[in-house]
Amino acid sequence: QVRLEESGGGLVQAGGSLRLSCVASGSASGRTFSRYVMAWFRQAPGKEREFVGRIMFTEGSTYYSDSVKGRFTISRDNAKSTVYMEINNLKPEDTTVYYCAANTRGFVITTSPSTVDYWGQGTQVLVSS
Repeated sequence: QVRLEESGGGLVQAGGSLRLSCVASGSASGRTFSRYVMAWFRQAPGKEREFVGRIMFTEGSTYYSDSVKGRFTISRDNAKSTVYMEINNLKPEDTTVYYCAANTRGFVITTSPSTVDYWGQGTQVLVSS
C-alpha cells in the first residue's frame, strides 16, 4: 500500500505562486517511489477530476495539460519520496482541490483517472482576485 500526503495549499492572491508537495510512503507492486509515475490532478466541485500533469520515473520527463502549460512545473526528489508542483501566476480559475496521484506499476498516467493506482487526500488552493 502507498500513502500520498499533499501539502502546500492555501489562500493566495492572483498572480502569486505556490508550491505543492506530495510525500509518498509505503510501497506497492514490488517497486519504490523512484519507480513510480507521479501526477497531479485537480477537481472543482461538481466537475470531473482533471489531469494537470505528470512526471515519469525515467529521466523525470514531464507532460502538462494545455490549460496549465507554462505556469505549472512538476518535479520530484526521489531521495525524499516527494513530488512537487510549482504554480506561478495563479489565476482565480486555479481555485480547486489538487490531488497527488501515483501509478506504482510504472505505467503512464494519462488524462484518465483510471490510470492512477493511488490518490492523496487533496490540498485546497484558493486564489483571490
